[in-house]
Amino acid sequence: MKLKSIGKSVALAALVLAGGAQAQDVVRLGNLKFAHYGAVSYIKEIAPKCGIKVEERVFAKGLDVMSAVLAGELDVGATASEAAISGRAGGAPIYAVAGFAKGGARLVGRPDLNIKSIKDLKGKKVGVTRGGIQEVLLLAELQQAGLTASDQPGKDVQLVLLAYADLNQALLGKHIDAMMQSEPQSSQAINKGYGVEIMKPYNTPIGEPIRTMVMTEKFYKERRPVAEKFMRCFVEATKTFIDQPATAEKHVRENVFKGQITADDFQDAIGNSPYSYDITPEHIQVTTDIMVKTGVGRMAKPPVAKDWVKTDLLEQAKKSLGVK
Repeated sequence: MKLKSIGKSVALAALVLAGGAQAQDVVRLGNLKFAHYGAVSYIKEIAPKCGIKVEERVFAKGLDVMSAVLAGELDVGATASEAAISGRAGGAPIYAVAGFAKGGARLVGRPDLNIKSIKDLKGKKVGVTRGGIQEVLLLAELQQAGLTASDQPGKDVQLVLLAYADLNQALLGKHIDAMMQSEPQSSQAINKGYGVEIMKPYNTPIGEPIRTMVMTEKFYKERRPVAEKFMRCFVEATKTFIDQPATAEKHVRENVFKGQITADDFQDAIGNSPYSYDITPEHIQVTTDIMVKTGVGRMAKPPVAKDWVKTDLLEQAKKSLGVK
């Protein structure tokens, strides 16, 4: 009898454990290594109390996140809007469900060249990452100023296409005259003295670009309760970072950048790329239209924003947590 009851207890314990493992739903998250992507990274820290487990993978650029979505390796991805738009145009089955940061771009020049405005870039070499929102903003600004640009010689401005990680080094080594860079790298260049701000490129119809959280259609439709938990977790993580700047700084500097950026770098970066929640079809449509106009992404069939921007999960999560 004793053995039987022990056996029953073991079986019961196994069932409880199995139930617990099942209760902790896994969400596969793609992210990038930038200061303003920090709240997205923080979701995995608080995920257990949200009733989920988040497995984060960090990619070099947004288009890599989209490739992983297409390969079925991710449920959620954090990217700049242009990568999400290009991804959707290329057949990625995604919805844009939130906007986790604004801004995050800066045109930085060499201090010895005295470049004061976008028009002063005529005859200069400007570094930028191909396909990034920075390229969209740079080309939009150049078009507005009546300047032509190409990565081949012969135009007003010669584009030098480099990875985000290589732009600062190119500016420091004077291989380029200016760069359209993300955060915190642009703040680092300024704080270390080898770069000066020319402008924050927010005077095009795009305004401040909104960084975009996307979900796969399958995750959004077929795993709805988990998607709801994840979105509440996102809103909670973002609210924490907005309300507790010290927590945000500690996580980004220590966990994301492993001590590679200073307190000043972080403060300046977030000053130019504040954390946020919201996204609108109107913003995504304007960004899509500018991408078509500037030729970034070379989309055969640009997606219509109202068809794939879905903010119902976000609104529900904000309401449940009392966030305006």
